[in-house]
Amino acid sequence: MRIASLVPSATELLFALGLGDRVVAVTHECDYPPRAAGLPHLTCSVIPEGLAPAEIDAAVRERTQAGRALYELDEPLLAELAVDLIVTQAVCEVCAVSFDDVVAAAARLPTRPRVVSLDPSGLDDVLADVTRLAEAAGAPERGATLLADARRRIAAVAEAVAGAPRPRVAAVEWTDPLFLGGHWVPRMIELAGGRDVLGIADAKSRTADWAEVAAAAPEVVVSMPCGYATERAVAETLAAADRLAPLDARVVAVDASAYFSRPGPRLVDGVELLGHVLHPDRVPAPPPGRFADVELAAAA
Repeated sequence: MRIASLVPSATELLFALGLGDRVVAVTHECDYPPRAAGLPHLTCSVIPEGLAPAEIDAAVRERTQAGRALYELDEPLLAELAVDLIVTQAVCEVCAVSFDDVVAAAARLPTRPRVVSLDPSGLDDVLADVTRLAEAAGAPERGATLLADARRRIAAVAEAVAGAPRPRVAAVEWTDPLFLGGHWVPRMIELAGGRDVLGIADAKSRTADWAEVAAAAPEVVVSMPCGYATERAVAETLAAADRLAPLDARVVAVDASAYFSRPGPRLVDGVELLGHVLHPDRVPAPPPGRFADVELAAAA
């Protein structure tokens, strides 16, 4: 079977299932595992690089409101690769090629590939997609093994933090404008021994104002700018220091791209990361570089 992945999280999942040798093309954003980055790219973004958060948000809103795509699909290359399965998503219009465009392109291909859309709302859906994709790729037994390991690791964190005081947590997914983490993030915080005071589990990330965050009185703010690794997350967090400092909370920037933004197998690592951030005496530290405490005083 020849597989094209149009979503970074699906690419990660296919490799985690041991099916990387069947993946023949990916997106321009598929950077994990490293081997995936060397595969042919089927997409490119039309949003210029180097924009500030507010400029990125404005550019995305302008195009989506006008009904214009954020990504371009290389349909000639897709046809040349003669794929049997295309994995995509429809849950987020700013995360991948339009689902309708993918379905239309697949219908024009000589191989008439099957299109599977992974559209999780919450963590349970992400775990269920392990089974769905494994079955679609003809490897159900690999899905069962990976799912069992994921559930074991999540349960280990939940058991480790059981009975501990639950700090009040705010998950900030974007700073300008302010977006609060939704979908699977509130459940991850709960499993890690925290209490998300602003996010809504299994619901989309939502806009808010900083007054609402202040009124919720979080003890810990987890800064997880969508799609950014730790170093960039720290920079964006410091840029918002004047709004974060008055909260008088511990502020932690995380590698959102790897462990929070993408609904793939590394969300399990994200639960473990949060478990250590919130309860360092109960959950072992993750490898270096996955998060950083941010000192705001000087920047503010």
